[in-house]
Amino acid sequence: MTSQSQGIQQLLQAEKRAKDKLEEAKKRKGKRLKQAKEEATAEIDHYRLQREKDFRNKQTNVMGSQGNLSAKIEEQTTETIRNLTSSYHRNMESMMKKLLSTICDISPEIHPNFRHAV
Repeated sequence: MTSQSQGIQQLLQAEKRAKDKLEEAKKRKGKRLKQAKEEATAEIDHYRLQREKDFRNKQTNVMGSQGNLSAKIEEQTTETIRNLTSSYHRNMESMMKKLLSTICDISPEIHPNFRHAV
C-alpha cells in the first residue's frame, strides 16, 4: 500500500511540476507577446514618422514651386496692368478727339437706294 501511495505522491508531484512548467510557459508567452507588441508599435511609429517627413518634404517642394509660379504670375499681371495703364494715358486724348469728331461732324446726304417719287 505504501508503494501505491508513493506512486500517487509521485504522480501528484509530477502533475504539480507539469502545471508549474505550463504556468511558466504561459507567463513567458505573455511576456514575449507583450514585447513583440511593443516592438511592433515602435516600428510602426518610426515608419509613420518617416512617411510624414517624406510627405512634408514633397509638399514643401510642390508648394515651393507653386509659390514661385504664383510670384511669377503676380509679376506678369502687374506688368500687364502697368502697360495697359500707360497705353490708356498715351492714347486717351487722340481717341477722344476721334470719337468727338465722328459724333459731331455730321454731313447729311441721301442714301443711294432712296427712290425719288415722281
